[in-house]
Amino acid sequence: MEYKLGRSPVRIDARTLRFGTYLTAALPKAPASVAYQAKVPTWPMYDNDRYGDCTAAAAGHLIQSWTANASTEVTPADATVLHFYEHFVGTPPPPDEGCNMLDVLHWWRHHGVGKHRIMNYSTLDLRNHTQAKDAVWLFGGLYLGVSLPDFAVAQGKDWLTIPWEVPHGGLHGTAAPNPDNGHCIPAVGYDAKHLYIVTWGALKPMSWAFYDAYAEESYAILSHDFLGPDGTAPAGFDLATLQADLLNVADVPAADLVGAH
Repeated sequence: MEYKLGRSPVRIDARTLRFGTYLTAALPKAPASVAYQAKVPTWPMYDNDRYGDCTAAAAGHLIQSWTANASTEVTPADATVLHFYEHFVGTPPPPDEGCNMLDVLHWWRHHGVGKHRIMNYSTLDLRNHTQAKDAVWLFGGLYLGVSLPDFAVAQGKDWLTIPWEVPHGGLHGTAAPNPDNGHCIPAVGYDAKHLYIVTWGALKPMSWAFYDAYAEESYAILSHDFLGPDGTAPAGFDLATLQADLLNVADVPAADLVGAH
């Protein structure tokens, strides 16, 4: 089976909210492990074997995890996720056209994946494991952008049985980050050794060292789908401050997004 990728290069908007700003001193320490993935029995491919729609597929997988853990699982239809992707690339979609993650987050916030709109999103400091654990615990997942090494893309049919780990030889040769291998994946759990990510229709362990080496952007997403029936915000998160700040955050046209990693 052929697997597609589909994450375009990073763009930076200096006004994107920063996750660390909204963590209060009273926040309890994140638990040693979180397994939101346990509530989801299957993960659709969402056409990521046919199109470079990983940014949309990751959104569908997060909706699955959020709803399964907050109430009752909702699995967006393949057609719903594909329609979300087609907004960025046209209809019918070309097989290898990618999307920028900030563009996807912006559209997801304002228009939704089907009926599932997000409230907002914030960017994490890369290689900060504390923030990553807090974000998975509090928000039910991470929306990650990675530049995969060639060896990870070339694992073929054996990819599911092989955790993504940094080779002993380091980031050289086929283990070097390859900007042509941009991929978007959600992390829906973690433990001491791994983040647990969803890619190409299946759950996969990814080591923390792999996250450090290959992640280029990492977002926490605030969604109604991860709030309980009473609308309670995740414990310890300063939702009121975030909502107040959102009133002063303007939407930024793509042309005004500057910089790149």
